[in-house]
Amino acid sequence: MKRLTLLLSIAVILAGALSACGSGKPANELEAVQQAGKIVVGTSADYPPFEFVDENGEIVGFDIDLAKEIGRRMELEVEIVDMPFDSLIAAVQEGKIDISIAAFNYTEERDKSVDFTDPYYYAEDGFLVAEDFAGEITKPEDAANYRVGVQTGATADSWVTENLVEAGLMAEENVFRYERMDQAALDVKNGRIDILITDYIPTLALAEEVGGLKVIYHAEVSTGPVNIITPEGSTELTEALNEVIAEMLEDGFIDQLSTKWIGT
Repeated sequence: MKRLTLLLSIAVILAGALSACGSGKPANELEAVQQAGKIVVGTSADYPPFEFVDENGEIVGFDIDLAKEIGRRMELEVEIVDMPFDSLIAAVQEGKIDISIAAFNYTEERDKSVDFTDPYYYAEDGFLVAEDFAGEITKPEDAANYRVGVQTGATADSWVTENLVEAGLMAEENVFRYERMDQAALDVKNGRIDILITDYIPTLALAEEVGGLKVIYHAEVSTGPVNIITPEGSTELTEALNEVIAEMLEDGFIDQLSTKWIGT
């Protein structure tokens, strides 16, 4: 009887071990999305022409087409998840999304918590004002003389904080942080703030969408290379994405997106 009990116990242990092996737990993030057959992409759909909601209620844009093409080339279904921009990095860290494509610029601070792919685009900053703006912006620091809007957690937010507020050029109360860029653009139009600083191409799109606005200045201030965000240490997934990005740059797909969404 004892021998039978022992054999049954061993059988249960072996069955559990075999079941664990058979479950094929992914060894890394790339294997995880391959086993799922799907990659979950986080974005913030308030940033035309990169990601925004169209008149049909669909999330569209440069980055959305990019995500879908990545899925096609990696033979994965793509699920787009919309959330506030300043929650995207945490969502990647917590595994709520697999990657984020939301016109992210590389910063050393962000690099402490997530990884970045190679760039797929290069950006400048734009300074968006009302059409009747009577001030003058000849260099980025001139913004210190006005009420400035930025997107919470964006590189423009960091640049204004570090180079204007902490440098003593402007008061913190003159910095207005927004989750949504469309609301910030409306506040420029309605006179609640004087300048909105964000990526140059989105400022052009917002000026056209909202009306009564113009871009008074643009240059590379806080922006630069635009990358995809991946989980920290996700070497295999990041390298796979880099391969796809290199292919799309080489075969002209990125240029096609630029022509379609940006007109360049």
